[in-house]
Amino acid sequence: MFRDLMTLQDRMNRLFEESLPSRRSRERDQDDAFYAGNWAPPVDIWEDENSIYLKADLPDIDPKDIDIKIEGNRLLLQGQRKFENEVKEENFHRIERAYGTFARTFTLPHNVASDKIQATYKDGVLNLTLPKREDSKPRKIQITAGNGQNQERDVRTNR
Repeated sequence: MFRDLMTLQDRMNRLFEESLPSRRSRERDQDDAFYAGNWAPPVDIWEDENSIYLKADLPDIDPKDIDIKIEGNRLLLQGQRKFENEVKEENFHRIERAYGTFARTFTLPHNVASDKIQATYKDGVLNLTLPKREDSKPRKIQITAGNGQNQERDVRTNR
């Protein structure tokens, strides 16, 4: 009988912790996220007329622990930041940086030449250059006027 009451009390405590997160359960959730390694590195993505650029902040990650793949029209960025055991975990006052595995997926536009993508890693920053296919870049088309004179027009602006 006593064991059944203890089991019921444990279940009720878990139910209340899940529905009304306390400070203790929030800290436990943060610890679980720390150990599970659920994080995503921040990225900047921009483009010019020749390429698309992706810059990802990956400090303290060995480039050997970063994996970049192209699957169809998707770019997969995966890796792992390892927790260094130089200092005992109980000696830390605060752990805010994420550790463990990460994964980001980006859909590539149809105009990327995926066979020419370049990646560099320096000072904790991964830089990807995704060149655009030549046939997708803007080009000027020459127009012959009614009087026989040639005029160039920019097809992007119709001028």
